[in-house]
Amino acid sequence: MPVFTDQTGRTISLPYIPHRIISLVPSQTELLHCLGLEEETIGITKFCVHPKEWFHKKTRVGGTKTININLVHQLQPDLIIANKEENVKEQVEELARDHSVWLTDVNNLEEALQMIKDIGDLTGKEKEAAVLADEINTRFELLSRQTTNLKLQAAYLIWRDPYMTVGGDTFINDMMDKCGFINAFGSKERYPEINIAELKTQNCKLLLLSSEPYPFKQKHIDELSAQLPGCKIILADGEMFSWYGSRLLLAPGYFHELQSSLRIT
Repeated sequence: MPVFTDQTGRTISLPYIPHRIISLVPSQTELLHCLGLEEETIGITKFCVHPKEWFHKKTRVGGTKTININLVHQLQPDLIIANKEENVKEQVEELARDHSVWLTDVNNLEEALQMIKDIGDLTGKEKEAAVLADEINTRFELLSRQTTNLKLQAAYLIWRDPYMTVGGDTFINDMMDKCGFINAFGSKERYPEINIAELKTQNCKLLLLSSEPYPFKQKHIDELSAQLPGCKIILADGEMFSWYGSRLLLAPGYFHELQSSLRIT
């Protein structure tokens, strides 16, 4: 029986290629669609908005941190795909007592590409996953050639009241680096709370307001601009900076357009 080791060091055994898959992670749900697992994917979360047709036709098993355990049991999955950061540890452990749970842990592009290949191996889509990973890598290599050595001191806000940013050990931090930005809070870990005074102290030249998880809008730009004169503040597509599945195909193009708009290429 094939044994697979996930990105957290856990192992699962799969006697056959899974044909009843539940995804508890939006970006990985989109990846399953890209790999052609239409029939095999039977359950997703309420935040799995891509692809739209799946959102409307697949069974939703709750939020990423509020999984309906009983509903998952009823669906009788032979594989559940979860994530160390996006899902609750206790819920993952409870599900793992009855089902095969594959846990991903993605903090940079390299780990994202490995995750894509791993899921390809798990689901019988090795060739499709390899092609996808190679294409994503090629596009990021092109982006790196298009980006000059000029680095822009920047901060990325994911939440308001209190303001929260991203530390140096996050996937978003790695995407900021790929985009040509220096994370002003890269010395911190995970998702620290910050205030306006700290943004001023760090001498941020660019402030990115993410579209998710907090939906920043133009009114927030106006509000912050009055407090941070001299700092350029823009809205950022959170999916491009934080989704680590097949959406990575689109991220380099988005980053290049962003660089061009800031005149740093």
